[in-house]
Amino acid sequence: MASPLNCLLTQIRACTVCAAELPQQPRPVLIADRRAVILVAGQAPGRKVHETGIPWNDASGDRLREWLGLSRDEFYDSERIAIVPMGFCFPGTGPSGDLPPRPECSRTWHGRLLPLLPNVELRIVVGSYSQNFHLRGRRPSTLTETVAAWREYAPGYFPLPHPSPRNRLWLRRNPWFEQDVLPQLRAAVRRTLKNRG
Repeated sequence: MASPLNCLLTQIRACTVCAAELPQQPRPVLIADRRAVILVAGQAPGRKVHETGIPWNDASGDRLREWLGLSRDEFYDSERIAIVPMGFCFPGTGPSGDLPPRPECSRTWHGRLLPLLPNVELRIVVGSYSQNFHLRGRRPSTLTETVAAWREYAPGYFPLPHPSPRNRLWLRRNPWFEQDVLPQLRAAVRRTLKNRG
């Protein structure tokens, strides 16, 4: 008999709730296992992720793995790391990059899915859409202020900017992120994975 999580994942992967609003056929992309101790909560799959069906399988994912200090194999170990974006399907492209995640995902699925990940100890919340959901009512008005206040969310949450190549300017303007925050992030990831054994 399939577990409640596997039953729900089957439903999510067959979801067509916002199909009429998407530029392509729905292809929900996520990884979830009840044994996972780290949750990576991003925004929505990009075009390349949509095409391959592998979350963070693009330049943003390469940078995120570097930030976390994880190899591809470690990052995609579903028994340790769950990857649940705010939107499960590619939302399309706008004038300044990918469109925001479709809100139907969080309304339809997140309240049912996240409680089925009982072993998560560290939530890495990437980008403002994810932070608005996971840190609701607890974050300042800007992403920069939220990331700078990472200690306020420890040890359970770690807010990050989006690792997109489009964010090079943000990284140049905020050198404290790479100097001060990334070593603490990597230490938190290693500590959490070590606790898992």
